Amino acid sequence: TMGALANGDVWFGGKTRNPWNPEEGSRGSSAGSASAVAAGLVGFAIGTETRGSILSPCTRCGATGLRPTFGLVSRHGAMALSWSMDKIGPICRAVEDCVLVFDAIHGPDGRDETVIDMPFSWDIDRDPSDLRVGYLQSAFEVEPGRDQKEWFEFNLATLETLRSMGIGLVPLELPEVPIGALGFILRVEAAAAFDEMTRTNVDDTLVRQDPSAWPNRLRTARSVPAVEYIQANRVRRIAMREMARTLDGIDVYLSPTRGNNLRITNLTGHPAVVVPNGFRSNGTPTSITFCGNLFRDSEALLLARAYQETTDFHLRHPSI
Repeated sequence: TMGALANGDVWFGGKTRNPWNPEEGSRGSSAGSASAVAAGLVGFAIGTETRGSILSPCTRCGATGLRPTFGLVSRHGAMALSWSMDKIGPICRAVEDCVLVFDAIHGPDGRDETVIDMPFSWDIDRDPSDLRVGYLQSAFEVEPGRDQKEWFEFNLATLETLRSMGIGLVPLELPEVPIGALGFILRVEAAAAFDEMTRTNVDDTLVRQDPSAWPNRLRTARSVPAVEYIQANRVRRIAMREMARTLDGIDVYLSPTRGNNLRITNLTGHPAVVVPNGFRSNGTPTSITFCGNLFRDSEALLLARAYQETTDFHLRHPSI
């Protein structure tokens, strides 16, 4: 199950519930995938992400997910939302399961021409302390809101766990690019993908019709000038170049799952592995994200696996 057009907590047949707290939803859009894995209903599932739809439900449900480098997994058969941002990856209980599933699904299938034929090399014996690991320093130092205090403390504890494993952490910062202003790239591409639905007024049948819901986003996106779309993608290209400079000499870096890192890496196509890193006092999980260089998914997976080998958050099960 997923939200209507991959957004919102409005589901076909009712809410997709969080197994850790059935009164909550499982976020989106890959809510059913993450919820089913966390509840033990399936061994693994497939998720899709354009701007957080693997990382977000994995966070809510305490699952482990891989958002691969853009262009490593075919999207044939999946609903298009944004052709230049859509990615498909595995949602599992543990990193090692993600490795197995990713190994099976990555590579060209002759149906999605954006897929690049790149090898996936997984060396389970590689010492993770050999990796040069960074962390987004300011993101780990920002003063948390009252409802974010526990999450903030778990993130700091994750850094200390890695240091105790012999991992040296290099402070770094994201490029100073106005990434928030580029959100309409997704909306414009989605409007093109659902052009017929808008023009035939089928969008009137969707439940959510508020200003932030897809029907109105798709309608207003039709008025964005082509010049602005092209200019935004030129800025996006600058973001890609600056990310390459930032990660020069860095194999993996850590980031809180929320915030600008989620937005910029979805636009630049970088891989990310999300794993649970704690449980709040209300019993629901939190997460941390390991990001890698383009086409170096294996290194992000390697460090995330080493973290899971040292902790037990991924081994816990909801009471249901």
